[in-house]
Amino acid sequence: MTEKRITRKSSPPIKVYCLPEEKAEIEAQAKRAGMSAASYLREVGMGYHIKGVVDCDQVRELARINGDLGRLGGLLKLWLTNDERTAHIGEPTIKAVLARIESTQEEMASLMMSVVMPRADQ
Repeated sequence: MTEKRITRKSSPPIKVYCLPEEKAEIEAQAKRAGMSAASYLREVGMGYHIKGVVDCDQVRELARINGDLGRLGGLLKLWLTNDERTAHIGEPTIKAVLARIESTQEEMASLMMSVVMPRADQ
């Protein structure tokens, strides 16, 4: 005998009545978590902690900053090896590169904080 498997689709739904503003807020929260509204409500209703997904734009920005740091580090390394291509680069330029690396690291740290600890109004 074949037993019929019970699935969510074959189970009766739970209806929730809410105002349009409440529905919009639930859908926005679900979108921020990377879930459908139904999945979001089911997870919350079952007592699970919702973990949001990292915003793709922020990840892209972190990758860009990381690339900048890599390029600047490569230039600094080239200068430190006394390569003939960098013989004309003076100490002020190197200090500027180091300052740029430091500011880029600060920018990256700030962006990481916004990813890890997003503001409540987003």
